[in-house]
Amino acid sequence: MDRHNTQQGAVMPKPRIAIIDPNALAALGLRHILQDVMPIMEVDTYGTLTELEANRPDSYFHYFVDISVVLRHRSFFMERQRKTIVLTLQNEEASGLSGFHSLCVNQPEDHLVKQLLAMEQHAHKGGRNLPNMQGESNSRILSDREIEVMILIVEGHINKEIADQLHIGLSTVITHRRNIMEKLNIKSVSALTIYAVMNGYVDINRI
Repeated sequence: MDRHNTQQGAVMPKPRIAIIDPNALAALGLRHILQDVMPIMEVDTYGTLTELEANRPDSYFHYFVDISVVLRHRSFFMERQRKTIVLTLQNEEASGLSGFHSLCVNQPEDHLVKQLLAMEQHAHKGGRNLPNMQGESNSRILSDREIEVMILIVEGHINKEIADQLHIGLSTVITHRRNIMEKLNIKSVSALTIYAVMNGYVDINRI
């Protein structure tokens, strides 16, 4: 289990998220996804509430908690309800846990990523309640045309449709796609989607 505290130094420490789940494999898988979706966050994993309590629990922005842990320690999480996300195996709201945000982990990764992005947009739109990203999202990396192409890619359009909409050649679209991926050091459309949503280029409801 990863329980590292952020080292103090000249750079402002990243805000932290805690995953509390006795299933180590599930916790590590969710950690990987969260680090992709919210790269400005540091994500720690714990198997029990006792482990969390030994590591400054109130220093975390959010808890992603297996439903069994929440049910066993209801009073702890009720006091921190606004920042607790209950991990469930079904889409329906967990019985007896109304008022908590919930996240169904029993769904395809692309659906899970979209739901996480929607939650992030709702809670921290425009960086609300989070420290500045230290220039990462504000730097002008892509040209205006590349941004147009990126938006259409993320919205699910194929190369031919992008070429038709922007009135450019198919080969030009392919070149733009390659340049976008190289400039951002991104390898997949799902990672590009995360970048576009996190930086405000695309609304999650248009994906």
